Amino acid sequence: MSTALVSVHDLQQHLFDHDWCVIDCRHDLMDHALGFRSYQAGHVPGAVFASLEEDLSGRKTGTNGRHPLPDRDDLIAIFREWGISNDTQIVAYDAHGGSFAGRLWWLARWLGHSKVAVLDGGWPAWLAATNWSSAEAPDRPPGHFEARESLVRVVDAAQVLAARGDPNLLLLDVRTPERYRGEQEPIDPVAGHVPGAINRFWQNNLTSPAEGKFKSPRELRAELDALRDGRAPTQIAAYCGSGVTACQLILAMEIAGLPGAALYAGSWSEWVADRSRPVATGAAP
Repeated sequence: MSTALVSVHDLQQHLFDHDWCVIDCRHDLMDHALGFRSYQAGHVPGAVFASLEEDLSGRKTGTNGRHPLPDRDDLIAIFREWGISNDTQIVAYDAHGGSFAGRLWWLARWLGHSKVAVLDGGWPAWLAATNWSSAEAPDRPPGHFEARESLVRVVDAAQVLAARGDPNLLLLDVRTPERYRGEQEPIDPVAGHVPGAINRFWQNNLTSPAEGKFKSPRELRAELDALRDGRAPTQIAAYCGSGVTACQLILAMEIAGLPGAALYAGSWSEWVADRSRPVATGAAP
């Protein structure tokens, strides 16, 4: 059972096992159709496609962020359509260092499913190692998935607002340093960060953006220990632009042996939807 990362070699060994389900999570925040076009052009054989906008996100109200959490019953139904049951090993991949596959990893655990992992290195690593792809949609029988007690934690905007200045809560912002400092904001209407948050760019969890593989557990642990400064993982919450790439940081903490961090699911796009919420700019003090 894999609960964090799966290598290309390990996936090859189990690719057509009936109790394994591979899910293609490729996406582009600026071109929402690119992921599916890429999937149609070629994907890991047998993989199903997960749309971030339609499958892995819920209904937007204008105040709950760009990628609110999906309705649990809707997601359960989608898991069943993909052929997932409670004994299924899920492997998610993308083409950007787990930044989108991490969302599916987190959502599966949100539904109480522990047998879920991300393909280390994603689509580029698979293609480089195997030169094997398929353009055919898989024919998987429906699964019998049932949700269980959640394995992850969520905080909302009210909790983040109430905890500002509390030394027992460490809020980690995983966006680019430029977005964190408020120097640029390509997507959301307001630039800056939640006051008190510390920047931990999600790509810092990787050996390199080009390779897209996670650093070793030891290296991640050393870097994250320095950030958390003695706080327990349960005293940490992560956010990003819309609650997607923050899941990759929570995955990195799991790899480092630091489970229990919470996700601020609405993230920055929800935070700035209410202009009364405070905003900070510049580097952390």
